[in-house]
Amino acid sequence: MKSLEELKAIKEKMQNKVVLRTSSGDTRIVVGMATCGIAAGARPVLNAFVEGVAEAGLGDSVMVTQTGCIGICQYEPVVEVFTKDAEKVTYVKMTADKAKEIIEKHIKGGQVVTEYTIGALKK
Repeated sequence: MKSLEELKAIKEKMQNKVVLRTSSGDTRIVVGMATCGIAAGARPVLNAFVEGVAEAGLGDSVMVTQTGCIGICQYEPVVEVFTKDAEKVTYVKMTADKAKEIIEKHIKGGQVVTEYTIGALKK
């Protein structure tokens, strides 16, 4: 059994992640976590977004959540970014490294990373 201090540390660490999933911020990041997404590697992508948003101190303004099938399984892992003042952006074939880049450029910087969007693949 773990010591009380270890359990408290685990609780604090996990509370930061739960807050990000229930925030009512202006930006919402939704990761497709149906069977197809998970099989394609969506879990590390979700974790990268949760950890990256927390590390950037954006927990008050950004909510990271998950959903079931988005319907474009061939492009999994799929992430949708909803912002208050812009249209939804759909990122496809995501990785944890791409998630970090999206946090820096899109979430913090306001610039869509077009080469990772579904529109870039359809050209």
